[in-house]
Amino acid sequence: MMAPTGRKRPPAATTFILLCIFSSFSVCKAQFKPADSYLVDCGSSKSTTVGQRTFTSDGASPVKVSTSQEILAGTSANGVASFDNSALYQTARIFTSPSSYTFPIQKQGRHFVRLYFFPFTYQSYDLSLAKFTVSTQDVLLLSDFQQPDKTAPLFKEYSLNITHDTLVISFKPSNGIAFINAIEVVSVPDDLIVDTAQMVNPVQQYSGLSTQPLETVYRVNMGGPKVTPDNDTLSRAWVTDQKYLLNPAVTKKVIFGKAVNYRKGGATQLTAPDIVYGTATELAASNTSNALFNMTWQFDVDAGFSYLIRFHFCDIVSKALNSLYFNVYVGGFSAQNDLDLSIMSGNQLATAIYIDVVLSSNDASSKLGISIGPSTTLNNILPDGILNGLEVMKISTGGSAFTVGSGGGNKNLGVILGAVLGGVGLLIIIVVLLVLLCRKKKTLEKQHSKTWMPFSINGLTSLSTGSRTSYGTTLTSGLNGSYGYRFAFSVLQEATNNFDENWVIGVGGFGKVYKGALRDETKVAVKRGNPKSQQGLNEFRTEIELLSRLRHRHLVSLIGYCDERNEMILVYEYMEKGTLKSHLYGSDNPSLNWKQRLEVCIGAARGLHYLHTGSAKAIIHRDVKSANILLDENLLAKVADFGLSKTGPELDQTHVSTAVKGSFGYLDPEYFRRQQLTEKSDVYSFGVVLLEVLCARPVIDPTLPREMVNLAEWGMKWQKRGELHQIVDQRISGTIRPDSLRKFGETVEKCLADYGVERPSMGDVLWNLEYVLQLQDADSTVSDVNSMNRIVELPSQVQNVGALESISVTMAEAGASNEPDHDLSDVSMSRVFSQLIKAEGR
Repeated sequence: MMAPTGRKRPPAATTFILLCIFSSFSVCKAQFKPADSYLVDCGSSKSTTVGQRTFTSDGASPVKVSTSQEILAGTSANGVASFDNSALYQTARIFTSPSSYTFPIQKQGRHFVRLYFFPFTYQSYDLSLAKFTVSTQDVLLLSDFQQPDKTAPLFKEYSLNITHDTLVISFKPSNGIAFINAIEVVSVPDDLIVDTAQMVNPVQQYSGLSTQPLETVYRVNMGGPKVTPDNDTLSRAWVTDQKYLLNPAVTKKVIFGKAVNYRKGGATQLTAPDIVYGTATELAASNTSNALFNMTWQFDVDAGFSYLIRFHFCDIVSKALNSLYFNVYVGGFSAQNDLDLSIMSGNQLATAIYIDVVLSSNDASSKLGISIGPSTTLNNILPDGILNGLEVMKISTGGSAFTVGSGGGNKNLGVILGAVLGGVGLLIIIVVLLVLLCRKKKTLEKQHSKTWMPFSINGLTSLSTGSRTSYGTTLTSGLNGSYGYRFAFSVLQEATNNFDENWVIGVGGFGKVYKGALRDETKVAVKRGNPKSQQGLNEFRTEIELLSRLRHRHLVSLIGYCDERNEMILVYEYMEKGTLKSHLYGSDNPSLNWKQRLEVCIGAARGLHYLHTGSAKAIIHRDVKSANILLDENLLAKVADFGLSKTGPELDQTHVSTAVKGSFGYLDPEYFRRQQLTEKSDVYSFGVVLLEVLCARPVIDPTLPREMVNLAEWGMKWQKRGELHQIVDQRISGTIRPDSLRKFGETVEKCLADYGVERPSMGDVLWNLEYVLQLQDADSTVSDVNSMNRIVELPSQVQNVGALESISVTMAEAGASNEPDHDLSDVSMSRVFSQLIKAEGR
């Protein structure tokens, strides 16, 4: 059923009245009384009223301040008059030594902690020069913080799960001075942040949110006005969305003007106020000549962190149920396809809902794109989409918070000890304490990880004793006499220049990857696990167990690992030329020509074919993508990152039933629908990689017109029209022979078949790619071989490659038959194709 297009916008006067109604309605209906509510105007000797809220004077009971020196500073009202909450920035407390505020907590649980900063000059103190660290007992909030803009205030909001009877907020000057203008510590409903959310890449459930520290980065009211704390149910501030819109011409504002509905067990007025759910930004297809564009907001964020993105929706535009369908994209990844708000709201229009999505640190760049676009799969519906509100929260990586005692107390203790014991006695005590501290440090350094237990690799414990050691490594036995090194943490520190951030060559779901060099000058890639990553012990174990028994020239080799000091570190051979993706787009790396691209694809196919066939049970990679295909100095391709890999089905089974994991854009739709994993899921993902190689563009790009967003869908439309040449990377389009491109397109099309049974095996894909390369290099005689299907339907004497005696002879002639890691996919196929041509009477 199609929604009507005639939606009217209320006049400006009506809009103003509606907003007033929304504001008062939210505040009076929402019922939440915080158990803890501390508002402190730091540096002020009297209370300060801001809007409808009162901030108490600095040091008023029951809040306690611990500092070595009382410095309450102030500036003129004129200097801050243009700021929101200007009265709070008129005073500040200055610290010249480690100091703290202590707040008694009546009810443990989630709290907002809000900090206000504005640097001004007071007497000899120039607060714009201040550099300091802020932490609680459990969380490092700001490290070596310095005000980025000296002329404007800065507001920081954190959402923390407090598990103590007191909250201590500590300030530690880095260069002799720290300051704070105001502090809020306020209870919020514990269910405001639920425990789980959907990750967008890989597609899986993210858990643990209910206890994780969060920092609010953006809180936006789409299509509506700015919302002040007085008009929000939890004293939050919401900004307008206009400054973040990349394409405002394709959007329009919508204001509802009626009461918003709330469903039991869903969003409430505490989740967001009525004024957020009662307004929206809508995709305005009629405002543009091309109705297939998405509306996109772009936000500046810090790379290297995971983010919780909360979408607020309320269908205030439809006249009938099930008439609004649209897609949601986060950071270039699909978060929701064909979203139907009617279903999520219990078949009731104008009902508030929210959706939580997590973007991992691996995928968060400095620009976060949020897009709403029309459905790309459903027919007979209008291109439409809405968004009512958005919250972007940084998921803290934590850190070691420092503790600050009472400055005066510590000082007095030293005076008393000195007076009682005298200088000599005090010296003895200091020496004893230093000895004990040194012993404790050495003991801790010798201890192994306590976060997770040692595990068995090929029947041996990773922490086995009596193994041979050399240059800080431990040699542990593996299958068939193979070995893997267990590195000392100190060795890897040395190899990576103490994990120098300038040596980072990549960031993945497991953690950062550093370039390194061992003492014998062997170059290595060191992948250090991030304790906050959703990939952890299971992926660490999988990589070691898999790669300790797999050796192939087209699989990245594992050199060793480290599991001491709570660390999970993997050490690989260094791949000089980086990822295949970086040679296609998004970097300054040189582009590859068509023949080089084919050779890379063939190498990767060989590695995947070996995974599928090289052991008793198939190994399914489960995360095949261009970023996981690495190139050495000779552009030899090797498949990497086996943390999500899964052993294939038993002989009497057709699939493995497992939770969906992988990367959007590459994910097998059949696996996604049925949660049934087979080797053909890797084949589908590899088909997407082949298209990526041909077109040199991202597999999901929500900034493009609707029909171009998904590379697989877009590419198949051109392939089925017989016009694949129209979308080839222009840098190579003039160099590809038509026959080579035709066979390549047919290979891609077979890989991307909707159902796994219709897709070729990886061995067939490899065969076909070898043939594509021959067609690119061969003379007209070879080019006359017609249709890739004839390769699949080979004459009997060459149909079974694995049993071909003639192929074995070719291998022996090439001197490759005795290589321990060799498989049939490593054979150059030129002679095979010659035999094929002869067999067909050519």
